[in-house]
Amino acid sequence: MDSRPRAVLAFLRNTWRGLTAMRTALSLLFLLALAAMPGALLPQRSLNAPKVDQYIADHGWWGRLLGQLGFFDVYASVWFSAIYVLLFVSLIGCLLPRTVEYARQARAKPVLTPRRLERMPHHARSTVDTGVADVLAGARQRLRGWRLVEREEADGARSISAERGFLRETGNLVFHFALLGLLVSFAIGKMYSYEGQVIVQADGSEFCNSGVYNFDSFKPGLRVDGTDLDQFCVKVKDFHGSYLPNGQAKDYLAPIEYQSGDDLGTGTWRPYDLRVNDPLRTAGDRVYLLGHGYTPKFTVKYPDGQTRVGATQWKPDDPITLLSEGATKFDRPGVTDPEQQRKSQLAVAGLFAPSGVSPNGVLTSNFPELRAPEVAVDVYQGDLGLDSGRGQSIFTIDQSMVAKGALTKVKRQQLKVGEHIDLPDGTVITFDGVGQWVSLEVAHDPTQTYVLGFAVLIILGLGTSLAIKRRRLWVRATPTGDGDPSGRTVVEVGGLARTDQAGYGEEFTSLSRELLLAARGGRES
Repeated sequence: MDSRPRAVLAFLRNTWRGLTAMRTALSLLFLLALAAMPGALLPQRSLNAPKVDQYIADHGWWGRLLGQLGFFDVYASVWFSAIYVLLFVSLIGCLLPRTVEYARQARAKPVLTPRRLERMPHHARSTVDTGVADVLAGARQRLRGWRLVEREEADGARSISAERGFLRETGNLVFHFALLGLLVSFAIGKMYSYEGQVIVQADGSEFCNSGVYNFDSFKPGLRVDGTDLDQFCVKVKDFHGSYLPNGQAKDYLAPIEYQSGDDLGTGTWRPYDLRVNDPLRTAGDRVYLLGHGYTPKFTVKYPDGQTRVGATQWKPDDPITLLSEGATKFDRPGVTDPEQQRKSQLAVAGLFAPSGVSPNGVLTSNFPELRAPEVAVDVYQGDLGLDSGRGQSIFTIDQSMVAKGALTKVKRQQLKVGEHIDLPDGTVITFDGVGQWVSLEVAHDPTQTYVLGFAVLIILGLGTSLAIKRRRLWVRATPTGDGDPSGRTVVEVGGLARTDQAGYGEEFTSLSRELLLAARGGRES
C-alpha cells in the first residue's frame, strides 16, 4: 500500500481519537460556555436591533469588527454552531465505546483471586480453628450485596472474588448521556419554541394566541412561522398592585379569564389569578405577567360638535414611581378628503404621573399608585405622518414632521382628571381618567419537560459517580492440614480500590476485621 494513503488514514484515525476523547469533550463544553458569554454581555440583533446599531456607532471600528465576526448574533454564528456540532460529535464518539465496554463489564464475572494477596494495597491474614466451608459461609453472609464468584483452587483452598461500586460507572454514563440529552433538548427547543409580548388593557379586553399579528413583539424559533400557534384566549378583567412605603412593588395581581381546547367551541371562560412568577399554563403554553402601566383617557370635542375618545397605553419611564410618557393620536371625524384628513390630525403627548407633584413647576410622580393622577401634555395639530409608510412608535410623535413644519405644537398645559384644554380653533380636550394595562408574555417550549428531566438526571448521575467507590475484595481460605475440612484454616483478605479515592483503607480494615471475626465463628482472637 502506498505510504500517502496510509498517512492520510493515520491522520484521520488520530484526529477521530483525539476528537472523541473525554478531555476533548470537556474542553469543548468549556469552550461552548465561553463562546456564549458575548451573547450575555453584548446586545443581540435578534433581541434589540436598534441597540446593536447604537453600540456599533458608539464604538467605531471595534463595533464593526465585532459585527463582522458575528458577536451581535452569537447563537446563529458559524463559529458557535461549529463548537456545538463538534461537542455533539465528541460526546457521542466517546460515549458509545464506553457504553459498549460498560455492557461487556456488566456481564463479566469478578476477576480471579490473585495468587499472592499480600501484594495487594490492602491485606490481612489470620489462622482460625474453623473449616474452609464455614469460613466461606461467613464471608458470603458478610459480603451480601457484593458481586460474588466462588472458585475452587489447588490444595483444597477456596476463594471468593467480590466487587462493589459498579454503579459508579452507571452514574458517570447517566451524567454524560443526560448532558447530551440536555444539549439536544436546547437545540430542538430553539427550533420549535416561540415567545411573544403583548400589552392588554385591564378592562375586560381580550387577547387570543391565534397569530403573530396579535403580538407587539414576537420571537419565533427557527421552524416556527407563526401559522400554527396553540389556540387559546385570555381576558384581562382588572389589575391590582400593592407597594411598599418606598414605592417598591410588592405584589402584582391580574384577575383573568381564559379558554382553550373545547372551551373555545363552547364559549366557556375559566377564572385564574395571574401573578408574577406564577404563570397560566394552558394549551401547551405559559402566560406570564411581566408588568403594568397606565392608560390616560382623553376626549376631543371638535368645533362642529363631533367627538373622539382616545385611550392608548403610555410607557413607564421610571420603574419605581411609574412616571410615564406617551402620545395619544386622533383622526378628525367627518373628513373624507385624504389630504385634509392628514392635515387635521391631532396628538396629545407628554408625561403622566399616577401620584403627581410639581416641585419647581415640573410634573413628576412620588408613588406608583393612582393617588393624584395628572398629565403635563403638549398638543400637536397637523400631519402626524401615520400614512407615510414608515413605522412609528405609539409612544411618541414623529419629530421629523415637526421639524419640517407639517406638525405644529399649539398648546401646553398640565391637567388633573376632569380638567380640559381649549385650543385656538375651538377644539376642547378633556382628561377623563386613567385605565391600566398589563404586559403579558406567551412562551412555548415543547422541550421544557425534557430539559428538566435531563437536568435532574445530570445531578443524580454526577452525585452517584462522586459518592460511590469501586473496589474489589478477595477472600481465600486454605486448610493447614492435609485437606481435613475440620482442621485449622488460613484466611487471607485482599483489597483493591478501582479509583483513587480516600476512605477505602478504613473500610477495608473494618471489613477484614468483620470477615476474620466471622471466620472464627464470632469469637475474638
